[in-house]
Amino acid sequence: MISLKKKIAILIFFTAGLMILTAESLPTGYKNIQLGMSLEETKENLVKDPDFGYHGDRDVSLIPNSSKTLIETDAEHGLGSNFLTRCWFQFTFDELYIITININPEKMDYYSIFTKLKEKYGEPTSFNPQSATWKNDQVTMSLEKPLTLKYIDNKLFEETQNYSNIQKSPTEVTREMFLEDL
Repeated sequence: MISLKKKIAILIFFTAGLMILTAESLPTGYKNIQLGMSLEETKENLVKDPDFGYHGDRDVSLIPNSSKTLIETDAEHGLGSNFLTRCWFQFTFDELYIITININPEKMDYYSIFTKLKEKYGEPTSFNPQSATWKNDQVTMSLEKPLTLKYIDNKLFEETQNYSNIQKSPTEVTREMFLEDL
């Protein structure tokens, strides 16, 4: 006969396994805007969706001395649902690698979004009073307070962090040399 403790442990194990199996894989974007898209593909898809409030090339900024581009949209004044306020789409080497969506707190609340994300994607990988984050090898999705949803392409983000065209100052070089000699 199996003890009650073993039955409970087995039930918990199978319930946890079932939750993992039923959780969807993390999305690579929001609606028809997906991480990894080119600048032109993203612009074409933004034009098709009034929820983002995209106004064309006037919303596109090139970052000087960089391979980065930013699209900032004013969704609050768009013709769509008004659930979104501002959105940012960051590109590096013509690939979309960060999507930031501010959600209208008058139309939606943090708890409702958190509950839906948890239902669809399982428990967050990390959770603190300011944010909940879900992460896999390809994507990091975070819900941040007051009401921002972010999608990050992990590979491109890592490459961007490692890439720098700023040379170290002489002070930084000598500091590193000193530390190497320890």
